[in-house]
Amino acid sequence: MDISVVVPLFNEEESLPELVDWINRVMTEHSFTFEVVLVDDGSNDSSWDVIKDLKGKFPFIHGIKFRRNYGKSAALHTGFQVVKGDVVITMDADLQDSPDEIPELYRMVKKEGFHLVSGWKKKRYDPISKTIPSKLFNRTVRLFTGIKLHDFNCGLKAYKREVVKSIEIFGEMHRYIPVLAKQAGFKRIGEKVVQHQERKYGITKFGLERFVNGFLDLFTVIFVSRFGKKPMHLFGTLGTLMFLIGGGMSIWIVASKLYAQFHRLPYRMVTDQPLFYIALVMAIIGVQLFMAGFLGELVSRSSADRNHYLIEEDTE
Repeated sequence: MDISVVVPLFNEEESLPELVDWINRVMTEHSFTFEVVLVDDGSNDSSWDVIKDLKGKFPFIHGIKFRRNYGKSAALHTGFQVVKGDVVITMDADLQDSPDEIPELYRMVKKEGFHLVSGWKKKRYDPISKTIPSKLFNRTVRLFTGIKLHDFNCGLKAYKREVVKSIEIFGEMHRYIPVLAKQAGFKRIGEKVVQHQERKYGITKFGLERFVNGFLDLFTVIFVSRFGKKPMHLFGTLGTLMFLIGGGMSIWIVASKLYAQFHRLPYRMVTDQPLFYIALVMAIIGVQLFMAGFLGELVSRSSADRNHYLIEEDTE
C-alpha cells in the first residue's frame, strides 16, 4: 500500500464527508493505493455515525472510536499502530489542511529520501492572537532542539512508516513529533510550504492554554531525551554541586570561628550565623538530589525498554 492517511478528529461531523471525498479524489487522480484512518477522539456529536456511513460508502475507511476525549497525541498514536502504507500522512479534519498537498509530500519521502516532511503554513488565516504566540513558540523550539522547522504545530505531515512505528506519542507530545523522530535516529527532516485554508465548519478545539502546555512539554521532551536513561547524570551532578557548596560554606564558617578563637578575636557562634543554615539546607538538598538520581537509575534499570535500540540494518 502506498499511503495511509491518519486523521484525528473531535466533533467534526460537518467536515468529514467533504474531507473524505477530497482525499479520495486526489488519490484516485494519482493512482495511489491508500487507506484513511479516522480516529474519533470521543466526539459528543454525530461524528462516529458519519464515519460509519462513510465506511459503508468507501472501503478504504478505517474508523477508530475512543470512549472519551484523550487528546490528539493519543489519537495519532493509536492511528499509527494500525497503518499499513509505506508513507503515512497526518492531517486535521477541519479542512484547513489541503489533501492536494499529499502527492508532493509522498514524493519527498519516497523519492528524496526524507524520513519526515513537515508542513509550513507560511500564509495563515488565523487571528493575531494565535499567529504571534505560534511564532514565539516555534522560534523557541528551534532554539532548544536545533531542528529548523517553521511550524511544529502543523497537522499536515508525511512520514516513512518506520518513523511512526518507532516513536511513542503521549500527553501533548504531538507538537514534538519531529523532535521525537530525531531522537529515534530519523534525522532527514524536511519542510514544505503548504496551503492553509480558513476553517469552514465549527470552531477551533484549542485555546491559548495550548501554548503554555506546549512550553512545559518542550522541557519534558528535552529532559526525557537527554536524561531518561541516565538520570544520575543530572541529579547526581546537581546534588554533588549543592553538597560541595553547602559543605564548603560550613567548613569556611567553622574555620573562621577557630581562627578568631586562636587569635583572640571577636567571633559569633556558628549557630548564630544565617549563612550556616543556608549551607546546611544546601547540603541536605544536595543529598536529596543525589538520592533522587539513585532512585531514577533503579527505575531506569527496571524499565522494559532499557535495552531497546532501533536497528536500521542487520546483515547477520
